[in-house]
Amino acid sequence: NGAVPGERGKQDKSVKRGNWGNQIEFVLTSVGYAVGLGNVWRFPYLCYRNGGGAFMFPYFIMLVFCGIPLFFMELSFGQFASQGCLGVWRVSPMFKGVGYGMMVVSTYIGIYYNVVICIAFYYFFVSMTRMLPWTYCSNAWNTPDCAGVLDGNLSSRATLNLTHLLNTTQKRTSPSEEYWRRYVLDLSDDIGNLGEVRLPLLGCLGVSWVVVFLCLIKGVKSSGKVVYFTATFPYVVLTILFVRGITLEGALTGIMYYLTPQWDKILDAKVWGDAASQIFYSLGCAWGGLITMASYNKFHNNCYRDSIIISITNCATSVYAGFVIFSILGFMANHLGVDVSKVADHGPGLAFVAYPEALTLLPISPLWSILFFFMLILLGLGTQFCLLETLVTAIVDEVGNEWIIRRKTFVTLGVAVAGFLLGVPLTTQAGIYWLLLMDNYAASFSLVIISCIMCVAIMYIYGHRNYFKDIEMMLGFPPPLFFQICWRFISPAIIFFILIFTVIQYRPISYNDYVYPAWAISIGFLMALSSVICIPIYAIYKLCRSEGDTLLERLKNATKASKDWGPALAEHRSGRYAPAFSPSTESHLEVQPLQPEKSRNEVAAASPVQGSNGSAHSQDSRL
Repeated sequence: NGAVPGERGKQDKSVKRGNWGNQIEFVLTSVGYAVGLGNVWRFPYLCYRNGGGAFMFPYFIMLVFCGIPLFFMELSFGQFASQGCLGVWRVSPMFKGVGYGMMVVSTYIGIYYNVVICIAFYYFFVSMTRMLPWTYCSNAWNTPDCAGVLDGNLSSRATLNLTHLLNTTQKRTSPSEEYWRRYVLDLSDDIGNLGEVRLPLLGCLGVSWVVVFLCLIKGVKSSGKVVYFTATFPYVVLTILFVRGITLEGALTGIMYYLTPQWDKILDAKVWGDAASQIFYSLGCAWGGLITMASYNKFHNNCYRDSIIISITNCATSVYAGFVIFSILGFMANHLGVDVSKVADHGPGLAFVAYPEALTLLPISPLWSILFFFMLILLGLGTQFCLLETLVTAIVDEVGNEWIIRRKTFVTLGVAVAGFLLGVPLTTQAGIYWLLLMDNYAASFSLVIISCIMCVAIMYIYGHRNYFKDIEMMLGFPPPLFFQICWRFISPAIIFFILIFTVIQYRPISYNDYVYPAWAISIGFLMALSSVICIPIYAIYKLCRSEGDTLLERLKNATKASKDWGPALAEHRSGRYAPAFSPSTESHLEVQPLQPEKSRNEVAAASPVQGSNGSAHSQDSRL
């Protein structure tokens, strides 16, 4: 429960920064953060493309050897120091650029992620009608090539000659695709041709930023209450859609497509690379959000248990979503009389074209559409809360004075307004091109580099023995041997493998038939570089500012932990963190009075605490 065992006078709470109301709030927030749109629109497609059930094998191996260890490392790192992604780098000040890199990545993702949520909001609102607007081809925005699954178009064309019929079938575009491209986006022909701002999308973008701001208005105190709904309700919707999906004709064909193992693909390096990348990006490692969320935990919270629960929940959700997606795609393929691979898609194409078209085939289709897009909104918001909180916490912790802590709501408002204004270009006619450019470059290999450097900095610069002792002091037991080996050797090796794989597999981005020009790809690389470049720039700056006559002395001083590294509350700073109470350290610690009626002798006594593994360790309560 967070209180220090054996001492009634100690409350394991940070009055200044705030804490989660209870442990469930933290777990639900972290689940909401890790479970995002990628679980629904990326994993099922990856699984089907990479050998169905055979893909699960490398996927779960990567989860065990890379996903859970990295998740546990970031949670324990943030919880021990009770600081955001910048403050934690007191552990080795030269590497603070990693924290700035995380902030840059979170900024990019935060900008475009809310645009995806705003499109989901738009579809959610237009679904509130008797008939979905993308059901038939009889609308003003449709072309002669349009052929809906419910239209008479296909059968009426049977009278035409065979050659014409073959041509039209090859060119067939669905009403949902034309609605998406020609009406919702009003897509321009080039990324440089921005055109006009799509006002309905701009309005929905405003709505989604207002919702995010209101949920974070009191920081983790308010968002911790909201996640009771936003993190749990998507599972209710998934289950409703699953039950509806498996009762349809052809659903089994779709699910078999999703699950049938092709064991020969296990020997393919691409399958392992996709599995590792999906685990890495899906859990949200190196975004800074995990460190931030864990920093609001109580010091003695068991984050080891939490990391396993959250990681497994995330991966189980991905697998479950695959059943929901492929049961309906199987039904649609059966209805059209084509192979499932013809209707399978991923990314925005699945969420806004393939799945909505399949929903038009169901009775009371608006109801299923409203449910589906409401689920997408909630999945997106759970991640967006943490992205915004990461930026706000980093700014507030970095400034760190009473004035900004009292005005944290205004910082949140400022970040939200800036995010809205930066998202406006993504609501133009070329917006989807920019959105996919940011998605492909801003948060791809830069995350892998950031994570790799973080592992090296903690395990080899700060020292694995020091870090294991810190965790023992916090949890009452050292990290299990498996995690020690993973942190030091296996996880960094897998991350390095992902990096090499990403470079080898690199293909210039394209959207349907549109190939991005060289200047746009250059901007993409600059975005990717902008987060990584923070690391060497800050390291050089810190080296120049460090004391020492020789470069080696400066290097030692720049990498050793600063005096104020350690637990945030003075009552937890025992052993090697026991304060010597110089003014420099005192200013960074939050000193809280114990029970005033306790006698001085009683307060000065150090009581042994029984750890979770049975070992006793001493809690020094002297202030």
